[in-house]
Amino acid sequence: MLTLYRGSTIIAANDDWDVSTTLSAQTSAGAAPLTKGSRDAVITAVLPAGSYTAQVSARDDSTGIALVEIFELP
Repeated sequence: MLTLYRGSTIIAANDDWDVSTTLSAQTSAGAAPLTKGSRDAVITAVLPAGSYTAQVSARDDSTGIALVEIFELP
C-alpha cells in the first residue's frame, strides 16, 4: 500500500495500480513501465510546492523492503 501525505492529511493512496490511468504517465516520465497485473502501487497527482511524505505498508502488517521512485511529469 502506498499512501501520500501532506502533513497528517492523506492526499492519495493506492494498493494496485490501474494500467488504464497510469501507463501513459509512467512512459512520459521515463520510468520503466510496469507489467499488467504486477500489483505495484502507483500514484499520479498534481501537487503544489511543499513537503510530502510517501508511506509504504503491507496489507497484512508484514515487514520487508520497499523501493519508492518519484518522477516529475513533463
